Amino acid sequence: MNDQNTGLRVEWDPALIRKYDRSGPRYTSYPTADRFVPSFNAARYEEWLNWRAAAANPSPLSLYFHIPFCQTVCFYCACNKIVTANREHAGKYIDYLEKEIELQARHLGRHREVRQLHWGGGTPTFLNHEQMRRLMQATREHFELAEGEYSIEIDPRKVDEATIALLREIGFNRMSLGVQDFDPEVQKAVNRIQSEAETLRVLDAARAEGFCSVSIDLIYGLPKQTVSGFRHTLDRILTADPDRISLYNYAHLPHLFKPQRQIRDEDLPSADSKLEILQNAIAHLTGAGYVYIGMDHFAKTDNELNLAQREGRLQRNFQGYSTHADCDMVALGVTAIGKIGPTYSQNFRTLEDYYARLDQGVLPIMRGLECDDDDLLRRAVIQALMCQFELDFAHLGRQHGVDFARYFTAELGDLEPMAEDGLLELGPNRLTVTPKGRLLIRNIAMAFDRHLRQDQERRAYSKVI
Repeated sequence: MNDQNTGLRVEWDPALIRKYDRSGPRYTSYPTADRFVPSFNAARYEEWLNWRAAAANPSPLSLYFHIPFCQTVCFYCACNKIVTANREHAGKYIDYLEKEIELQARHLGRHREVRQLHWGGGTPTFLNHEQMRRLMQATREHFELAEGEYSIEIDPRKVDEATIALLREIGFNRMSLGVQDFDPEVQKAVNRIQSEAETLRVLDAARAEGFCSVSIDLIYGLPKQTVSGFRHTLDRILTADPDRISLYNYAHLPHLFKPQRQIRDEDLPSADSKLEILQNAIAHLTGAGYVYIGMDHFAKTDNELNLAQREGRLQRNFQGYSTHADCDMVALGVTAIGKIGPTYSQNFRTLEDYYARLDQGVLPIMRGLECDDDDLLRRAVIQALMCQFELDFAHLGRQHGVDFARYFTAELGDLEPMAEDGLLELGPNRLTVTPKGRLLIRNIAMAFDRHLRQDQERRAYSKVI
């Protein structure tokens, strides 16, 4: 599969995909969120905010707002959400978001430059028009929203043309539309009935209002899904000509996510069918001119994701692939995860805890992590693999003051079987992921995950004693 504009190729090898079929992190961060610790608390986070604000050239900001409310539940969903039909919850939530905005800005300094802003959820358009205006106004009062990328996640079933016009008016210029699959049987099985017409109506409205990028979110591996049915969904999506397409893998984990218990195991596609759906989808999208950016993401050749990848500015964060790797991410709202310098932080998961901390005048940090030098080196390695599909040993070594090959002797040794299988090329100064390896990039990155390695060593030791 070729992209004629960039030369990026993805080669499909079902035998290798089955061989390396292993669960693992998606590396929206390194270390991953399950490694965060409660000892990184609000006081420590505030210290880092103050240090970053006092820097001679403080980093620009990326703001993420988590709006957790959904009116109905989609059975496949694994997001942090609160299902309710009571719209009064949103008003109270905005009250507390305003408190958090003020506290964050107090430490960062007012009118810090914001290059990216994103409302996620949940369903951000659960907010009514007045609440949307209010939240954006509070943001503008404390931060400098200059030219930038301002995006929002949209459920096409919950908005009309007036809402799209309002979103553009208050500053949004990008949106992602949740679709998942247009097949009526699939929609019924996951409790998300959404017609093609209402989806395309929202997309058309976004273009009419001047949104510069519209993304479509799809999921493969859902119950009742078939190769031919998903091909029809792709055909309809390609007719709409979105700027980006995200193609996510459905992970069926009913023991972790209660809504997924409504999905019957027997309705799920077989492992072979799921692979065939993915294979056909990748071939169809790249054949239509979309560039395979990396895990899950496809973009047009002139889209900022593709441009950022070419220029080495692409990053992975908690929203997936993104641009502006130089930004600190300030995350606001219940469960939200941010990144300030070498730290990560996560807010409390329940509204009660979130509200209680803000009532005390304290930022609602539940846990986090302050990366050490090893974490930062490995984060750079994993980011380079996930975003650029290659490692320059000398460059990374100079940046972090190490002899790369010596520091990662064990890891490079572990990658030799992957090199023999044709997933990557290992030279004395460079690692390059091959077209066969791009679909297995997560497995390659896992070799550099110190925490996974330590887990494996502990399990091996426990079997011996």
